[in-house]
Amino acid sequence: MIQKHLPVQRITQGPKHHFFGYFDKFPWDKSGRRLLAQEIPFTARQPLPGEKATLGMIELTQNNRFVPLAETDAWCWQQGCMFQWLNDSETKVIYNDREGDHFVSRILDVESGETETLCRPVYCLSPDGRWAMSLNFSRLDRERPGYGYPGAYDPNEKVKCPDDEGIWLVDLKENRAKLVVSIAQVTDAFYRSDMEDTEGWFNHILISPDSRRFAFFHRWRLRNADGSRGGHRTHMFTANLDGSELYPLNLEEMSSHYTWIDPERIINFSNRYIGGWQYYLYTDRTHHTDIIAKDTFPGDGHCSYSPDGKWMLTDSYPLEDSCRKLFLYRLEDGTAFEIGSFYSDPSYPVPTRCDLHPNWSRDGRSVCIDSIHEGSRQIYLLDVSGLTAH
Repeated sequence: MIQKHLPVQRITQGPKHHFFGYFDKFPWDKSGRRLLAQEIPFTARQPLPGEKATLGMIELTQNNRFVPLAETDAWCWQQGCMFQWLNDSETKVIYNDREGDHFVSRILDVESGETETLCRPVYCLSPDGRWAMSLNFSRLDRERPGYGYPGAYDPNEKVKCPDDEGIWLVDLKENRAKLVVSIAQVTDAFYRSDMEDTEGWFNHILISPDSRRFAFFHRWRLRNADGSRGGHRTHMFTANLDGSELYPLNLEEMSSHYTWIDPERIINFSNRYIGGWQYYLYTDRTHHTDIIAKDTFPGDGHCSYSPDGKWMLTDSYPLEDSCRKLFLYRLEDGTAFEIGSFYSDPSYPVPTRCDLHPNWSRDGRSVCIDSIHEGSRQIYLLDVSGLTAH
């Protein structure tokens, strides 16, 4: 591992806190001049229903000016409100919100201010701009605090494995939604004894680059010997957008962060008998896997490939020095660089932690992160072109 810490530029300012959220979306618009951000007046505790986030964009060519756009009552610390640019528009964003006792999503034109409300909240978008996938964010909030939203009515709150709840395909143009994979369907098809009489849920949905298939996690709650709630296990699947051709990509108990790198392959940090916890490259609808950067990194991280496919970007959870590390890995020759180290206050409750969640710019020259190393939660940029251009 080569240590080459790069200069870091903070692009948001206090006293309020700012973050983008997850690592599998583009914060930048297509011009590269604007970067999305969510603004919160507090940190280090969970939001209560009614505590809103301000959504805005940072004008990178105008001294990083923060431009407020909207507010939302449906957000969390890890993935925000799924605030992101629409893939088939230059000026439209989408985000989740609460309307009465249920969650919705809204499309906003940042130039005209025109807003459209959709029938369901969104989890991810298809690259072609036509579709979104949705799930039950109330269920997700109960089972994995920090990823879902509080404050909405859930008719399946007491149902362990509902057959009328799961992953929904949302037609963004027609404003219609259809259940394509239910929790009961997957539980029944890939049943294990430790799934008996326990809660199941879905998380981490991502559509393939060709907009034809999606990947997702099925998770279920374990029970301790005394009957109390324990940890969870994970199976990873792929399917066509309509739910057909469901394929078990990893049934070896645990998958973590992942992303599609092309229409057929997924990189995923997972635990497999062949090599333990590693970054694995899976080929969809096959049993073929390869280990990437074997034993190179200190553990799980938020991994992605550069737009040109030559570099892997990932990070770490806090190590012995309470710092999160940021890494680049050159796929051609296996050279790894530690490009940053960021202190992470260990007193933050787990659901409110500030992962780096590194994201590539669309041209592959910059990386943005969320971090609390200066005492508040803010967004930072690193210019990586000095490494990636070679």
